[in-house]
Amino acid sequence: MDNLYLWIKAGHIVSLIAWMAAMLYLPRLFVYHAGLPAGSEVQSATFKIMERRLLKAIMTPAMILTWIFGVILAVKSGYYASYWLQVKFLLVLVMSGIHGWLSKMVKDFAADRNRRGDRFYRVVNEVPTLLMILIVILAVVKPGG
Repeated sequence: MDNLYLWIKAGHIVSLIAWMAAMLYLPRLFVYHAGLPAGSEVQSATFKIMERRLLKAIMTPAMILTWIFGVILAVKSGYYASYWLQVKFLLVLVMSGIHGWLSKMVKDFAADRNRRGDRFYRVVNEVPTLLMILIVILAVVKPGG
């Protein structure tokens, strides 16, 4: 295993951690934002800034880097044809779709179009966690070789 491969793997892990931290935190911000009482314009404006910055400065760049490093690792390692990695890629595609859905929600909150309550976002908050668990298990255990 060459040194470059290990650096790419480290970059993949670091970017994944940043992406998942943001994917778990953004719906939590939605929980608090959706739970604001009517007339809380100042607090709502603060949440809008936090949500936009988290998405633009951390979440999206981390997702892009996770994909770039992941594809390079798949090619360099030769695992790209492995069943476990194909399933992992499918789950990461689903996670990326959720990322896009959360991005839409940021826009909805920014335009005061949110119609969902805090309970909805509490449930949404669990989906990236479950996907992350499955993805990590596939990457570590590599079922089926």
